[in-house]
Amino acid sequence: MKILVIGATGLVGSAVCARLATGGYDVIRALRPGKQPAADPGAWVEVDVARAGGPADWLRQLEGIDAVVNCSGAMQDGMGHGMTGVHARGPRALFRACEQSGVRRMLHFSAIGVDRQQPSAFSRTKLSGDMALMETDLDWVILRPAVILGDAAFGSSALFRGLAALPFLPLMPATGKLQVVQLEDVAETVLRLIDKTAPSKLSLDIVGPQQLEFHEIVARYRRWLGWPPAKRYLVPRALASLLYRIGDIAALLGWRPPVGTIAAREIARGAVGDPTDWIGATGIQPLSMDDMLSRRPVSVQERWFAKLYFLKPVIFVLLPLFWISTGVISLTWGFEKGVELMLAGGAGGFATPSVIEGALADIVVGGAIALRRTARWGLSAAILLSLFYSAAGTAILPELWSEPLGPLTKVWPILVLHLVALAVLEER
Repeated sequence: MKILVIGATGLVGSAVCARLATGGYDVIRALRPGKQPAADPGAWVEVDVARAGGPADWLRQLEGIDAVVNCSGAMQDGMGHGMTGVHARGPRALFRACEQSGVRRMLHFSAIGVDRQQPSAFSRTKLSGDMALMETDLDWVILRPAVILGDAAFGSSALFRGLAALPFLPLMPATGKLQVVQLEDVAETVLRLIDKTAPSKLSLDIVGPQQLEFHEIVARYRRWLGWPPAKRYLVPRALASLLYRIGDIAALLGWRPPVGTIAAREIARGAVGDPTDWIGATGIQPLSMDDMLSRRPVSVQERWFAKLYFLKPVIFVLLPLFWISTGVISLTWGFEKGVELMLAGGAGGFATPSVIEGALADIVVGGAIALRRTARWGLSAAILLSLFYSAAGTAILPELWSEPLGPLTKVWPILVLHLVALAVLEER
């Protein structure tokens, strides 16, 4: 049986692909155009869910397919994708294409509670996609998981780990209870429902057995990581609102922050449900968070990740600011000093153009690092530019190495920070 998995590189999609493969299924992974596949992804096809406007955009990918699992999703609009396209328009075209091509079995991931409340564009677009599927004659199953936790650290599962590493726990105002569910239970659900003989035309809440407060989840991770309890501090609403807005800005730049104004509205509703129908349809007895952590020995990699989690956004804020500010300073109040240094080094008529070109290069590099799509290029360019500045400074004014403030000596820790940024750039 050949299964097409859409959103195959995400937290859920990658786990679903692995579980289906170990279950003996032939898995075809759907990747966004230009998305670099894993070292050995097996069979894969390209499709942009957000830009798929009609059945014709899906028919080629559905050739020879027996069933489809749609794991695609976006917590907020970003560069190159919008929630309407990912959750509603693209899936609606997919469902019609399945009807036309004879693909009957469709497992579709939605989100907990969207059928009860729609406080944001996320839940409204998710519900729109659900309703489009329910209007078809396909053998559909809609899966509505709560917050998903697992071995892989991405999204909420990464955020909880990062918060657990802080010496204090910031409590955001207005957060509802969560029935976190384990990633392995979610993947097992797909395995048990993908067969054509399994029940269909179902909407299932996929939730764990415990209703936990946000801080209780973080406390469990902290205890698992081997650290003592942290003091809790309530974040003022004004500061919380600012942090959510910063998350929105990061999303517009192509990053995938776990918090934003949409996440704030959704988390206020909470993520709870009734697992009775899910258990009845699959026979799965969901693991509690305590059981999950007790089965998983903590590793040094986990502790490293948790401690680096909040350092990463700091790095990717400071580096663009560093490069852009040096460029602006070189073009403004530092311009004359820069020209004087170049003249002192014998640059002659090239002094002024060199300062201007260097400043513009700094600004371009900083802007490239700030954008997720060009961040790798920007970091690589920053490393090369730093090495060039070091070589040029040595050739023109070698005494800069012996100055008390060490302007050339400081290049080396900056280079190391760029290498660290490259090492932690990937999120999946």
